[in-house]
Amino acid sequence: MERRVFLKFGYKFATLAAATCLAPPSILAASRRSASKHLAFDNLHTGESLHVTYAADGKYIPDALQAINHILRDFRTGEVKTIDPSLLDLLHAISKKIGLTARHSFHIISGYRSRETNAMLRKASDGIAKNSYHIKGQAIDFRAPPFRLSHLRKAALSLRSGGIGYYPRSNFLHVDVGEFRYW
Repeated sequence: MERRVFLKFGYKFATLAAATCLAPPSILAASRRSASKHLAFDNLHTGESLHVTYAADGKYIPDALQAINHILRDFRTGEVKTIDPSLLDLLHAISKKIGLTARHSFHIISGYRSRETNAMLRKASDGIAKNSYHIKGQAIDFRAPPFRLSHLRKAALSLRSGGIGYYPRSNFLHVDVGEFRYW
């Protein structure tokens, strides 16, 4: 009797699994889109915090995006730039990989940078790109305590998406939405 029950449910499970694997990508994408996407930030330079749902039902939430644009602004000049939503999706994917929960947040070292700020940083330090993705609103430098920086780097690398800069001496990770590369 137990064998028949196992075979009955085993068959149904196998059928369901096969149907899921064979489902058109649009159906699978639709199911992924229905989930809400959350991010939490602490801006180390301004003292501001933001916990926000930035997407739901496959759509970005304009007010949430504006709040993110504000917290990731150039803190030196106050200039706000539109942050590329694909950067937010990359951060969301990293947060899922590492198990970031509502009690944790991304600590912002640098989000958007104006051209003036970027030029000033280039004069003061080697390694700042002239046409940085920060200027385009497509990069962020961050840490996420209590997670080790090496753990964040490993999670970002596993996604094989965008640029990943590892700066253990300065205790931050850079990610951007350019071509996949790392340093």
